[in-house]
Formats: sequence, C-alpha cells, structure tokens
Amino acid sequence: MEAACRGAKEKGGMVVGIIPHEDMSYANGFCDIVIPTGIGFARNFVTAYSADTCIVVGGGAGTYIEACVAYQKGKPIVALTGTGGTADKIADTFLDDRKTVKVMAASSPGEAVEKALESASNGKKGLKYFQSVARMI
Repeated sequence: MEAACRGAKEKGGMVVGIIPHEDMSYANGFCDIVIPTGIGFARNFVTAYSADTCIVVGGGAGTYIEACVAYQKGKPIVALTGTGGTADKIADTFLDDRKTVKVMAASSPGEAVEKALESASNGKKGLKYFQSVARMI
C-alpha cells in the first residue's frame, strides 16, 4: 500500500488512506488525508465503494474481498499481473457466473492506471469532485 501511495504522490496525486483502525499511525507518510474508520476489515467495503475503478496489485483475502465488492457494484477492475496473489488469480476472468465485470489484465503499473482511467464510469469526475470538496475543507 505504501508503494502505491508513494507512486501516486510522486505523480502529483492527492493520496487518501482509508485505514481499518482509529490509530492514525497505521497510515503511511504519503497520505494527504487519512480516514481512520475504526471498523476493522469492514473498511474494505468503504474502500471499494469509494473508488471509481479498482486496481488490484498482489494481495490476499482482503484484496480479494475489495475486488469482489467492486465487482458486485459493477465497477471496472484492473489486475496488475506478475504481482502474485489475488491479482494473478483474477486477471482476465469474471469473478462469478453472472459475468458482471471482466477483470482486465495489465502488465505494467502505467498500463493499469491507463486502463483504470479509461474505464472509470465517470472519468475524472470523481477526482474533480473530491478535489473541490478538499478545497472547501
């Protein structure tokens, strides 16, 4: 997670950390805004519901849960292949027989971001909305 936050920050992005605990020390130093949910792993739902699209990098059961939530909501999902775990298992598949969303595969972080931005249902609208809210705060 820290590597993803660092990469977003280095490219000029605003980084939001949605952490499972109330203890702010669980966030990494690259987060601009930290949302300490205090709801444990249920924060996986908050993370998936808050996203316009989902990029899966490696991961275990928690990452799989987030991907499944995004899938149930019909959100685009991109799996970064070669990172192991959940990402490699779900790349180029549907997560169930309903075939709601086919998980796209990407072989590089740049390709994953490009596919995610191209497939986001509202494009950059979500980002622009968030930035305008952040300026008001």
